[in-house]
Amino acid sequence: MSNTIQNINEIGPVSAGQDSSHGNDPAQKEYLHGKGLLERNETGAAAVSLHNALIAFEEKNNENGIANASNQLGHVCMARGDYEKAVSHFLRAEVICLKLGDPMSVLSLSRQLIDAYSKNKEYGKAVSRCLDVLDLYQANNNPKGTVEILEKMADIYCSSGDTEKAADAFRTIASIHKNFKHEKIAAGYLEKAEEIESRS
Repeated sequence: MSNTIQNINEIGPVSAGQDSSHGNDPAQKEYLHGKGLLERNETGAAAVSLHNALIAFEEKNNENGIANASNQLGHVCMARGDYEKAVSHFLRAEVICLKLGDPMSVLSLSRQLIDAYSKNKEYGKAVSRCLDVLDLYQANNNPKGTVEILEKMADIYCSSGDTEKAADAFRTIASIHKNFKHEKIAAGYLEKAEEIESRS
């Protein structure tokens, strides 16, 4: 195994529609630098780099770049506890991803928005987003994703004091596991539902 660490500026962008010709693009370099700083939890410096990249992408009308920089700025705001600003960055990225027809990025942004809304105690908006994601997972017959989002909903309901709906979410998870003959796991979720209801 090599111990050589690759320079962040030499890593090519992974977004669709971008090629290696972006290697000399100062906006892309600034974006990758900011992303690297964020990964090292240097949020102040990351915010500056990503903001500079965002401005450069805006000047070039590079929608992919604007979406990527907005998304990363959302992560910076989440790390700094500024959930309201995180929401606005994620929403800006989402508008572009919807326009560009990128459903996987839209799904990822929806999950990030659920976290941001939850942390900002905007429980109604968080649940609404969960329901959108839930519909998508169910339409695509994705039981793993369905269970994950139902668990998140149960947590949100618990945080907002709606124990009845939290218990319902756990019961739904139990029934999904039961369908797959995961009896022990199903029983665990039924227990959680009863425990929550006994506390209310």
